[in-house]
Amino acid sequence: MKRLSIILAVAILSLSFFQESAAKSPLIGVSASENSPAAAPSTYIKSIRKAGGVPVVIPMTTDKEQLEKILATVDGILMTGGEDIDPLKYYGEEPLRAQGEIVPYRDEFDCMLIKMAVEKGLPLLGICRGEQLLNVVFGGTLYQDIPSQAKDSYVKHRQQAPSSYGTHSISIEKGSILNKVLGTERAVVNSFHHQAVKDPAPGFKVIARAADGIIEGIQMNEKVFGLQFHPEGFVSSGDDTFLPIFQYFVEKATEYQGSKK
Repeated sequence: MKRLSIILAVAILSLSFFQESAAKSPLIGVSASENSPAAAPSTYIKSIRKAGGVPVVIPMTTDKEQLEKILATVDGILMTGGEDIDPLKYYGEEPLRAQGEIVPYRDEFDCMLIKMAVEKGLPLLGICRGEQLLNVVFGGTLYQDIPSQAKDSYVKHRQQAPSSYGTHSISIEKGSILNKVLGTERAVVNSFHHQAVKDPAPGFKVIARAADGIIEGIQMNEKVFGLQFHPEGFVSSGDDTFLPIFQYFVEKATEYQGSKK
């Protein structure tokens, strides 16, 4: 517990330092992962930097006071991918045999972070697990396992290819965030999941689907949205096809930064 408090204290001090040194560049808080509670995959970090933002990892904690201090400093939140979400606790379903690893402490941290960020009006982008959490936090459900539950699904959603390589297409809703930033109604994306949004949460709209109907994107409003695929896999590898997603997110964070003055 003492070690975590030290990590959090260092994180808050680092946030203040970055805020001063970043000048007009917005600070983007990136949710930490279970494997390293004070770190996040470099693909997210590289993508935010390339889009003009300053990434700062938010260490895992369920201390509301600590999170309040962090959220008062950052200008946007990026929720990263990872493990399965506890179905019984978060959307009232018994776990299926195909359920993967769940991490209760990370679930609690991520859900608290999402709720608090949205309540404060922060821009928020959820990727893969991040999108799924965004959905269940506000009352939606998930397919716990696409192959065994989504009977009409025929697309392979757990690819065996590099993260910078697209393996299936998605259709994009006209007028959605994704449509506006990419300028297209179709894209080819990567895919590393066996869970997905089933019933969108109240107030959310679907903005992208795979060819088999599986939901690939949702949005609450113009600054809170989620994607099932991993755009950071492309951007961090030098393929800028999906860089506009991060540039848009950083732009919204910049607007939020300006509203605090």
